[in-house]
Amino acid sequence: MTSHDVVIIGGGPGGYNAAIRAGQLGLSVACVEARDTLGGTCLNVGCMPSKALLHASELYEAAAGNAFANLGIAVEPRLDLAQMMKQKDASVASLTKGVEFLFRKHKVEWVRGWGRLLGEGRVQVHGPDGSIRELTARDIVIATGSEPTPLPGVSFDGQRILDSTAALSLPEVPEHLVVVGAGVIGLELGSVWRRLGSKVTVVEYLDRICPGLDLETARTLQRSLTRQGMAFELATRVAGASVESDGVALSLEPAAGGPARTLRADRVLVAIGRRPFTRDLGLENVGLQPDARGMLANDDQRSSVPGVWVIGDVTSGPMLAHKAEEEAIACIERIAGQAPEVNYRVIPSVIYTAPEVASVGLSEEQLKAEGRAYRVGKFPFSANSRAKINHETEGFVKVLADERSDQILGVHMVGPNVGEMIGEYCVAMEFSASAEDIALICHPHPTRSEALRQAAMDVHKRAMQA
Repeated sequence: MTSHDVVIIGGGPGGYNAAIRAGQLGLSVACVEARDTLGGTCLNVGCMPSKALLHASELYEAAAGNAFANLGIAVEPRLDLAQMMKQKDASVASLTKGVEFLFRKHKVEWVRGWGRLLGEGRVQVHGPDGSIRELTARDIVIATGSEPTPLPGVSFDGQRILDSTAALSLPEVPEHLVVVGAGVIGLELGSVWRRLGSKVTVVEYLDRICPGLDLETARTLQRSLTRQGMAFELATRVAGASVESDGVALSLEPAAGGPARTLRADRVLVAIGRRPFTRDLGLENVGLQPDARGMLANDDQRSSVPGVWVIGDVTSGPMLAHKAEEEAIACIERIAGQAPEVNYRVIPSVIYTAPEVASVGLSEEQLKAEGRAYRVGKFPFSANSRAKINHETEGFVKVLADERSDQILGVHMVGPNVGEMIGEYCVAMEFSASAEDIALICHPHPTRSEALRQAAMDVHKRAMQA
């Protein structure tokens, strides 16, 4: 039995950041993680490998299509999928080794194995070698993350019917890939394989893509992806799937009801979302009960049981790595007696397609539902000088500001590198800035960031470049 101040179950973005912060604050900390590498889903089979493939596939498409030729660059690219996967894996390995280094730097003990709550202040760890170890701590943090949500009637087999993990390591480019679910994961991985040569069809139960995203922004993204060759079957339900010798036959029905039809594909990616990973954690041993979705309730990261904390995907809020990191820092600082805050209204989200999508704050639909009066400022990238000379003119920046106070309430962007630029508006909103504040700030020329200022200027109809 080993005693610590804090034991963290899970080594993903929530868990490893909590461990590092605890080490910084001088707490004795152990992090329980069953994978052979730290970093959780994000570093190992999620955020990072998908971005590696998105980057590589975007460059391949630029070289194989007209983008390079139009710039006067003549090339004849050849896809080496094995090398593309190899460089992805090398990048991921470097990142996970980096977390190991940070654990050593901050004196965090990595306990390899599956953690399970035994009772108040007690965690049992089943090691990969069959060993069993018990840890005790004043405070325990549950940061076990999430897993792909299965679709009834469409069972994962890792060969023909894939979850997001399997879709990151295909040995060949499918001739026809059907993606079930028009959310972030489905659109990003669909983009990867379309660029590499697949015919991609996205099937979505709702009548729109990216539920929760500002509707105008979502429609703009869908039009762009459609022009690129991605097909959409909206308001459509997948009733079942049959694996055949050369592919998968999907049974599709109208979401509103109607006759079924068959859609065949080489492979099917099921990406209908993720669910909290809370099974086999021994929650009953401390009196914790997840809700119907498997989530654990929290009040400022505290669970209903004293000394047990929950952060990241296992609890409410967006399932985003940076949200888990914010909660991790706040959780540990509360344990250490500090008074941190997490501003959930300023948690940005990004879709790493091309064009990218980035949002923070409230959408127009949410503002209308609240009955809040607001102004809209928009600026298209087609009027931005840097975007024009780079031939990246799709999309816009949209700023939503309170009609009376001018406080920025939400920002939604579709366009080149907007995932990097959304940070400016996160800072602005954290300081309760007005649209006029951004409109008065000098931005460098020529840059895409000028569109951020012009959209803020347009809130008061002062945009000068469109």
